[in-house]
Amino acid sequence: MESVIFIIKDAEEDKLIGFTQLYPSFSSISMKRSWILNDLFVDEDYRKQGIAQLLLDAAQQHGQLIGAKGIGLTTGKNNVTAQRVYERNQYIKDEEFYHYDLTL
Repeated sequence: MESVIFIIKDAEEDKLIGFTQLYPSFSSISMKRSWILNDLFVDEDYRKQGIAQLLLDAAQQHGQLIGAKGIGLTTGKNNVTAQRVYERNQYIKDEEFYHYDLTL
């Protein structure tokens, strides 16, 4: 499985208005699958209407259904709006470790 994508569509407008994409990962310590929430997008015209919450709920339900350890994500330090949404959903900000990337 490459990824799992949840979408929300405005049926009246026949328009996709939001999506989230989860990529599988694996925790060798817990010996359980985990997920990386790589994308969460809501069309600007549909923000502050609970769309992001619906997408986060779908991601959480999917993780629980397959018995995953958890869901991880990264967001910009300045993206305070997203941080509030994640923290309201019990995502815990890691203040102990640094995150590194290698560009190839």
